[in-house]
Amino acid sequence: MPTQPSPSIGVFDSGIGGLSVLAALRELMPEKNYVYLADSGYAPYGERDTDYVLARSRICLQALLDKGCSMAVIACNTATAIAAKTLREENPLLPLVGIEPAIKPAAAHTRNGHVGVLATQGTLASEKFQALLAQIQLEHPGKQFHLHAPSGLALAIEQQDHTQIDALVIEACKALSDKACDTVVLGCTHYPLVLDKFAEALGSGVTLIDPARAVALQAQKLLPASLKNKTGQGSLNLNSTGDIKPLQSLLALL
Repeated sequence: MPTQPSPSIGVFDSGIGGLSVLAALRELMPEKNYVYLADSGYAPYGERDTDYVLARSRICLQALLDKGCSMAVIACNTATAIAAKTLREENPLLPLVGIEPAIKPAAAHTRNGHVGVLATQGTLASEKFQALLAQIQLEHPGKQFHLHAPSGLALAIEQQDHTQIDALVIEACKALSDKACDTVVLGCTHYPLVLDKFAEALGSGVTLIDPARAVALQAQKLLPASLKNKTGQGSLNLNSTGDIKPLQSLLALL
């Protein structure tokens, strides 16, 4: 009889970006087993249409379930915005954690009332994000949210094209600096992978907010019984629909 896979937390993203969330999960819960799937062969999601993102999200989630995952984390803002609701409806017994731009803590943190939000066009245009933004604007009247979608940045990070990354980060940061933003939300999981570049371009007076830790805490809350009471060091199973070498190299750096 084949050996049943050990209960694991599944994590998927359009590519390498979700490693920023995986790092937060493993820091909080190092004893758990993880299966990471980078859909690099079909990345990025941020400038794709709704049907494409939903179809790929279904495929990725099923691949994680086939590997024995008893809960899943969507480590992609665009996939969460477009597919999370449907995936929850289709898998009602599965603990499923998504990620969204952390504009609520940013609104509470800003000193001058100007919050920058960097995310893909797919995330910013989604009904889910627009509803979240409207809610936060009601709760924090007077705060201004400056939305910017750095076209091509997620792909440049995915491909580790450092020349393109540098140019796009500088362009994005200038757009938000021109609006006097003192708090900037990183609303794509690829962006924290170049956190140092954002920090340098924006300067020390600007706070960068990454929701990865909050996602890890939510996953810890929703752990199913099969994943509780585990001790020791957990395992990590890396998978990619594209070239796995960039994934392995970046994981070593993280």
